[in-house]
Amino acid sequence: RAALGPPLRLPPSHRKPMSQATKTTKRKRGRPSIYSVALATRICTRLAGGESLRHICGDAKMPAESTVHGWLVADEHKDFAARYALARCLQADFFADEILEIADDADNDFTAGKEGGKVVNHEHISRSRLRVDTRKFLMGKLDPKKYGDKLQHTGDGGGPIRLRPDLSKLTEKQLDALERILGRTADA
Repeated sequence: RAALGPPLRLPPSHRKPMSQATKTTKRKRGRPSIYSVALATRICTRLAGGESLRHICGDAKMPAESTVHGWLVADEHKDFAARYALARCLQADFFADEILEIADDADNDFTAGKEGGKVVNHEHISRSRLRVDTRKFLMGKLDPKKYGDKLQHTGDGGGPIRLRPDLSKLTEKQLDALERILGRTADA
């Protein structure tokens, strides 16, 4: 160090105050975002084709799952959030098609028995049932309006529920009490 001489110093006219120097060199933390419309389109296309986000983001040239989740909530990528939601709805439709294929595929439902007959392959049938049930569950979560469980809380024709109490089973004393209660609420 002594052989190199004293450290170089800028003359005072070239020095910036510390507050200005830090303002001009301030950078964002973390890796830079690699967002592009083309990349977003590839992600949404693969989602609509039935792949999971985890599987897609596991590929070498794809962003991490957390990055994609960040794009979904970022103000500058609102178009991506809408396209992602549509891709998830299309993914539910893809799963519906897969359910039909799984249900119609009976290739491995039977195996050859010891004496040449057919034996039911319960393991394969159980696995197929699990595959169908998992897809049905995901479909209900991805597009609940279309595939969710429908609970009807309306009366006939979609109107309000009408309660018709059977007053014939009440005693005279109960009917008198009911009249007093209804009379009080009518007066109030």
